[in-house]
Amino acid sequence: MTSRFLVALAAPLLLGACATVPAAPAAPVFERGMVSAADPRAAEAGAEMLRAGGSASDAALATLLALTVVEPQSSGIGGGGFLLLDDGTGRVETIDGRETAPLAAGPDWFKMNGQYLSVPQAIPGGRSVGVPGNLRLMEQAHERHGKLKWKALFGPAIRLARDGFVMTERLNAFLTRSKNTAALTAEGRTLYYQADGTPLPAGTLVKNPALARFLEQLAARGADSFYVGPNAQAIASAVSTAARNPAPMTAGDLAAYSARQRDPVCTIYHRYKICGMGPPSSGATTVQGTLGLLERFDLRSLGKDDPRSWHLIAEAQRLAYADRERYLADPDFVAVPLAGLLAPDYLAARSQLIAIDRTMPSVAPGNPAGVKVALADTLTLDVPSTSHFVAIDRYGRAATLTSTIESSFGSGLMVNGYFLNNELTDLSLIPERDGVMIANRVEGGKRPRSSMAPTLVYSPDGKLRMAIGAAGGSTIPAQVLKAIIAVIDWDLPAQEAIAMPVIFAPGGAFVFVEKGGALEAMIPALRALGHTEIQPREPSFKANAVEVVNGRLVGAADPRSEGRAVPE
Repeated sequence: MTSRFLVALAAPLLLGACATVPAAPAAPVFERGMVSAADPRAAEAGAEMLRAGGSASDAALATLLALTVVEPQSSGIGGGGFLLLDDGTGRVETIDGRETAPLAAGPDWFKMNGQYLSVPQAIPGGRSVGVPGNLRLMEQAHERHGKLKWKALFGPAIRLARDGFVMTERLNAFLTRSKNTAALTAEGRTLYYQADGTPLPAGTLVKNPALARFLEQLAARGADSFYVGPNAQAIASAVSTAARNPAPMTAGDLAAYSARQRDPVCTIYHRYKICGMGPPSSGATTVQGTLGLLERFDLRSLGKDDPRSWHLIAEAQRLAYADRERYLADPDFVAVPLAGLLAPDYLAARSQLIAIDRTMPSVAPGNPAGVKVALADTLTLDVPSTSHFVAIDRYGRAATLTSTIESSFGSGLMVNGYFLNNELTDLSLIPERDGVMIANRVEGGKRPRSSMAPTLVYSPDGKLRMAIGAAGGSTIPAQVLKAIIAVIDWDLPAQEAIAMPVIFAPGGAFVFVEKGGALEAMIPALRALGHTEIQPREPSFKANAVEVVNGRLVGAADPRSEGRAVPE
């Protein structure tokens, strides 16, 4: 067991070393490609790229742009993301397009009038905005893996913004309950609300000419026109002069931004290789750490209908999330003990704390190898929003990308027809606890810790089995690992795995189960196992996947959302 994990942990160092543009696979391996996204119009934008001869990367980037238009509450060019790519040979690389804090930011960034703001107080306006990263992420991905011209990626999004898209029930509901951000500015009110202040009704054709014009500019001039020039100046001005929570951001902050290529994080679970995004995302460590804690238990024999399976999943989550809260942060600022957190001996020892017939009375972070300094715990549950999308082309190239502007409609600030993120509220608003610094505290240029978990799963024969990810704030790792367990241990199709109810145990004694599903009916049994603080929770889940089944691609989209999988 030890050697297997050591090899898996060493593999990302080899997989991430990318110096030249990968060669195209020699011949198609699938009859047609597939795209899955949270909105069918965005999935169609990606599929259009595949039909034009584009790569999986091209399809994912076109999907991102279309989501900027049709799902403005969740993601877009005003935010950031994480991208995992397989070039068709099993070689994995990642791109970190996470937002960064302005250089002027510091530990007391969210301290106003002697008091630290709460997250709801900090979200609206300028102080929560990080420098957006998605356009630099797109630029890197296209340079390395694009097959179509840069301009072609923008075509579907430009048409949707210029000619209009139909307001959905879901977007109308978000506009109703998130008016504090969606209607924060006159631009937002003009685009999405009626004269009486109520949202445009579902079925309304919505046009966004400002965004259409700006997308045309980006298509013609490239990513630099986002980070230098009038758009960068407009972002800096919007943040610095915001009516709510103004904060110093400069055009230089945008000009200095760069996306980062980072090593993927890969481990083995029941002979399947699981690859994900490393820090500043906590997605891979939380998903893979939880799976490592569960490896000694026979979930296959227990099955999905046994409450003990879900008890074990919850207990493992409690331990993994405790480690997440103490150790995970931007690795450019904090020495994250990544190898230690996923080391087999560490996980084996932590797993002994879990019993199949009872609940741990309390949980605490472990002491993995590689810890450099003492750090304080914090519990930051990021607001559920975000969007995930997956593309696999006929040559077997895969892209799994999670993009976000953080909470619904981000900060509420708008520039050129798109919303700016509120990503800095993913940092710890309070910098220390009892005199001990928190790893995820605010610092100038720092990337906030994320829960996003774009993931690639490989079968024991080394072939790609599934690309998956989810949206929903800190529930993202719980959604992804549940689906992986359902596919690997319970032999479920990805569609059924995604549709299964979610159990979420983010630390402490609290456990949440999805309301209205099979897990809610298990609450008495789970309480009997010791989960006294268990309660049902309204679903805020949204996962998407593409899997390989008998040599063909099968898409999966969360039935809780408007998502859809669209073939090439």
